[in-house]
Amino acid sequence: MTFAPRTWVVGEVVSAAIMNQEIRDQFNSMFDAWTTYTPTWTATTNPGLGNGIMTGRYLKVGRKCVVVVRLEMGSTTTYGSGGYNFGLPFAAAGGADYLGTARLVSAAAWNGQTVLSGGNSAFNCTFPAATADSRSATMSGTIPSTLAAGHILRAQIEYQTAS
Repeated sequence: MTFAPRTWVVGEVVSAAIMNQEIRDQFNSMFDAWTTYTPTWTATTNPGLGNGIMTGRYLKVGRKCVVVVRLEMGSTTTYGSGGYNFGLPFAAAGGADYLGTARLVSAAAWNGQTVLSGGNSAFNCTFPAATADSRSATMSGTIPSTLAAGHILRAQIEYQTAS
């Protein structure tokens, strides 16, 4: 798939192959199926998935990419230390920051944001620091609540890829 329209030349004979590449293939990419990928999950001391389940999928049209990550903690999941980062299938373009949505279902349901700084290849999730504190803090094994088996994180981010 190309990112810029073809420059046509006066008198050029347009073939079926050129039309397919410039119009059909570009149009079809907008209706492609989502592609699965395996996100990385890192922190200052990395967590371990154990018997938890983490899935990722993305839809890329041109340089626009929508990513969805789902993480379900298992009984042997370890939580490491420090704020969590989740790897993307493509690095983000520089010059802009991107926000998305996150939801953690634990003993309570927490609504938060996904945050991606331009030029990076991973995003993080922020949630209220505590029940009585509306300031946001980066998700960790204890923020917004102490994670345990059965807790589920759902996160989505939309961004412009670097290429």
